[in-house]
Amino acid sequence: MSNPINAVTEADEWREVFGHDHPYPEQEDGVEAAVAAARESGYLQLEGACGTGKTMLALTAGVHLVRDPDSEFERVLVLTSVKQQLRQFEADIETMNANLPDDWRPVSGLTLVGKADVCPYARENAGGVDERNVYERCEGLRERTRNLTGEGGDATAGALVEQARRAQTGIADTGEAGVSYLETAGEPTPYLPEMPEHGSNAGADGGTEFCPFYAQYLDDLPEEGEPSEAVPFDFADAGLIDTEELVRLSAGNGTCPHSMMGALLGEVEVVVGNYYHAFDPVTAGTFTAPLLDDSTFVVCDEAHMLEPRVRDLVSDAVGDATLRDAKNELTRVIQPVEFEDEGKRATGTTDADLVRGELADAEVGLDELKRTREFVADLREELDRRVEAHLDREHRGWRADLTDLPDAELPLRDPEEPADDEISLWAADAGYGGKVWARAEHVAAVVSRILDEAEEEDRQRAILPAARVLNAWHRLGHESYFREIELERTWDETESPESWRRAYNARLALHNCVPADAIGERLGEFGGGVLMSATLAPLDVFREVTGLNYLDAEDRPVVERTYGLSFPAGNRASFAVDAPKFTYENRGRRDEDTPTRRAHADAVAEVARTTPGNVLVGMPSYGEAEWMAGALSERPGVDKPVLLDESSADDATEELKAEFFAGGAKVLVTSIRGTLTEGVDYRGDRLAAAVVCGVPIVNTSSPRTRAVKTAYDREFGEGFETALTVPAVRKARQALGRVIRGPEEVGVRAFVDARYARESWNGVREYLPESEREEFQPVSADMLGFGLERFWSEHEA
Repeated sequence: MSNPINAVTEADEWREVFGHDHPYPEQEDGVEAAVAAARESGYLQLEGACGTGKTMLALTAGVHLVRDPDSEFERVLVLTSVKQQLRQFEADIETMNANLPDDWRPVSGLTLVGKADVCPYARENAGGVDERNVYERCEGLRERTRNLTGEGGDATAGALVEQARRAQTGIADTGEAGVSYLETAGEPTPYLPEMPEHGSNAGADGGTEFCPFYAQYLDDLPEEGEPSEAVPFDFADAGLIDTEELVRLSAGNGTCPHSMMGALLGEVEVVVGNYYHAFDPVTAGTFTAPLLDDSTFVVCDEAHMLEPRVRDLVSDAVGDATLRDAKNELTRVIQPVEFEDEGKRATGTTDADLVRGELADAEVGLDELKRTREFVADLREELDRRVEAHLDREHRGWRADLTDLPDAELPLRDPEEPADDEISLWAADAGYGGKVWARAEHVAAVVSRILDEAEEEDRQRAILPAARVLNAWHRLGHESYFREIELERTWDETESPESWRRAYNARLALHNCVPADAIGERLGEFGGGVLMSATLAPLDVFREVTGLNYLDAEDRPVVERTYGLSFPAGNRASFAVDAPKFTYENRGRRDEDTPTRRAHADAVAEVARTTPGNVLVGMPSYGEAEWMAGALSERPGVDKPVLLDESSADDATEELKAEFFAGGAKVLVTSIRGTLTEGVDYRGDRLAAAVVCGVPIVNTSSPRTRAVKTAYDREFGEGFETALTVPAVRKARQALGRVIRGPEEVGVRAFVDARYARESWNGVREYLPESEREEFQPVSADMLGFGLERFWSEHEA
């Protein structure tokens, strides 16, 4: 992409694109640090408290470089893990555009979302497409549209579009009442809500469905040139194109919004997405690949989540049901040839000649297909055997009552001793050597291609993800990857009442314990950028676990900046309460009245009693949150309603949040590892105090956690610190960061646990930034009430 007009020169400086009249001092320093680092292909590592203006800071640095004719940067890619922050970037792009010089072209931007958000049919639940099947239906419809218009097809893309448009006109010409165009995003489209069909039997069983929106895109796509030439609207001066605007402009012109999103990727100046768009191997390989090069200035927002999110993205698993479906797909390809060879008539939809032709082209024999099917079937039987053995051992009589079985992890090797896993050893003993593992993906691609051609039903093939996991299982080492069986609670009435499958999803899971390589390698592909959050400290640990140190080794600078809260210090009270450590050993069972539990409940009750507004309480788990909610309800002096957040669906969480914000003051108790302590806007009078009890370290007895700790021990030397303690402290700091969100806001922040208050063998005070250690002065539990009352008396209305 060429540099846009009105390009910023070095003399103009970055202030020309800054969205406000005057930057904060921190913004000025941060923008200049980011620009200087990026000019040397480096990164700014930024911890900035709420109020720093991090979003505008990062956008300004990136857009300035994109509009500098001497820069190699062509676009800014924003990655965030929180939808609210995605909206903040959109708002700041709008602010930036509203304040550009009058003769400047607006900064162009695009928000990336999933197919369900942009497909006109899925959005309106029309044409047999909804949010549950949109991916399968979309791929099937696209494939059929390409087949109709490609080599061997009997139509052109333009003819299909004309047919779909004529269907609407034809109905209108009959004078038939109630003619209805498909409408979405407030805009009518040129097509009916029903999916059109092509062929002599269109409208009957023999017609071939196609997507008119995709056909229009194919018709507009030039034989030579860029996909952006197929965009039927002016995007150069459109500014930010958010989801609704993209759908309105695309569907209103009769073309595919998702295809438009892909066509615009390399053309706009700012692309706003999430971590999937850069770090998920499938998404990055098939959709966002044009962005992954050194002409992109990347902004990783909420970067404290980079390590855990990428660990999930570069881990993988194959479920029992997927193995079952993969075996069935193999059978549907093998059976027609077997039947024909035996002189029998095949009853399936797959043609034997089609199978033979595809196998010959791909150099895959029928025997290899059978061997792969045998392997998948035996692997599923081995999974079944191991699950039953575990349940017989740990839950005797489990078949009599399947309703009370817990989630479980079944490690396939000692988590602390990297060695061959038990499934690999079983396979070798069963005669399945490396070839069947390694060739699984190639075989799967052939099977999938045959079925896609032979079967019209839209579905995602199980064989492809199953084979991907099998290949990785065999290929990846054991020091950084941990293998286990995961049992996750579910309920399936179609399974036998005595089968574990009625109660569980079972998966063969392959966990990447140390994602630093994956993160560092991906960051190395970009030209530079900013990694930022309100909670990155300790910065040296962050550099290690995200692979930023690899860039240092390549002489690509990584500069650091830390900015504390800039709001009036007198508006906040910060306490590190020296209460007994809220550890598993100290607190006892939840039905016990232990000194540790009493001390923590008393401290939280004191905050709830004295605070004239909403109070958020973060506990290490949902179970402990339930205990605290009950304890507060019984405490004298706590006259606020107490709300309990439980692990639940998004809708239930949104309802709870709305209840918390509405009406009078309340107490909301949740897990620090939940969704209400991060990325939620508690601006204004929505929150007056936040309390964190304990250090939310994940379950250290989990085999997966032990494997991660061991891998971090080998990689970084301090596994418990880097893998467990530091992320836990960041979670706690994020929760307390919900309180003070603006210069006029007043509130209380309290850590309740001796580990925050003083140095000890398992203390965490050293992991707080220096500015927070100064603010969170230790206070004894019996003096907390005095400090709270004094603070609130000074801020009485």
